[in-house]
Amino acid sequence: MEVETPAPPQPCKNAGATRPGGSCGSARLLRNPVLVANFVLMVVGSAGGPLFLRAYFLRGGARKWLSAFLQTAGFPILLVPLCASFSRRRRRRRSGSGEEASSTKAAGGAPFFLMTPRLLAASAGIGVMTGLDDLLYAYGLAYLPVSTSSILISTQLAFTAAFALLLVRQRFTAFSVNAVALLSVGAVMLGMNAGGDRPAGVSRAQYGAGFAMTLGAAALFGLVLAVMELSQARHAARPGAAAVTYTLVIEMQLVIGLTATIFTAVGMLVNNDFHAILEEAREFGFGRTGYYMLLAGSAATYQCFFLGTIGAIFFGSALLAGVVMTVLIPVTEVLAVLLFGEPFNGTKGVALALSLWGFVSYLYGEVQTAKANRQPDNNPPNAEDLDP
Repeated sequence: MEVETPAPPQPCKNAGATRPGGSCGSARLLRNPVLVANFVLMVVGSAGGPLFLRAYFLRGGARKWLSAFLQTAGFPILLVPLCASFSRRRRRRRSGSGEEASSTKAAGGAPFFLMTPRLLAASAGIGVMTGLDDLLYAYGLAYLPVSTSSILISTQLAFTAAFALLLVRQRFTAFSVNAVALLSVGAVMLGMNAGGDRPAGVSRAQYGAGFAMTLGAAALFGLVLAVMELSQARHAARPGAAAVTYTLVIEMQLVIGLTATIFTAVGMLVNNDFHAILEEAREFGFGRTGYYMLLAGSAATYQCFFLGTIGAIFFGSALLAGVVMTVLIPVTEVLAVLLFGEPFNGTKGVALALSLWGFVSYLYGEVQTAKANRQPDNNPPNAEDLDP
């Protein structure tokens, strides 16, 4: 397979294991327009995705496998940027001259996919993990208010930090340890108050199961983020492998989404969800049209979330992606209270404050680490460094 010519070395490499202290300068990251775009995608997905799914369950939906399926079913959207990148690579090779143009013709032109078989297998494995994580999350949202679920999901930052330490040797600081402790205390407080915000029609056993499955989803997602970063780092370290470009990262997400969608589609077949969709649409609270629009909105917003997440990992780290998701909790909390009238008691307020305190603690530690590891850089990144 023909591979892209690696771009000039980027000042901030995507693999956390290759960065001193595992972080990049915050100001430099914020000057990266592609990273900022990925942050915007994460905002759309983090705020909109849970609200769409919770509305599905509140208005008469009951299919957990279908809800899990929707979280990755929007993966074909990724073919648009991949096709644009392929077209640009092909034009670039056609405009080349001499030896480069000859070698391109001999190889049959620019390849559409850049993934190696090993990276393809790793992405497929991550896709299966993602499908299982989606199912756990869907079960949690079926029985928990969005405000409770969002605070529990914020504990993924603690799990991400732990798995990043084990898999990519991400260094722990006193600030990151403090953040993990605060997030854990917040989850324990919610557990002690379990049932206090139980939705109508949800039994105590169902609420407890939803609570446990949401925590399991947070833990598994923390593992998924760390494995994504590890797979990128190992690919970059392999001699002769293609450079880890943003295009390659999108290809990874395409395979992850495809595999997770197949995994959940099999579950839907076993559970007869495909046959139940037509009947569920007729009885849905928003009507048949509203039902299908809600399903499409769920698929689109969650694809924004996953694309933004993998971009944050590429340009930053798994921990950076976890931090961004944590800081978006208040947005989801406010929208859930306004749209669904969910109760927001003192325990939730304290748990939310602890999660935000943990985020601030972690962010401050990262800024201090970046300052300590900052090296003089006379060659700031340009647009070519970000181009696939």
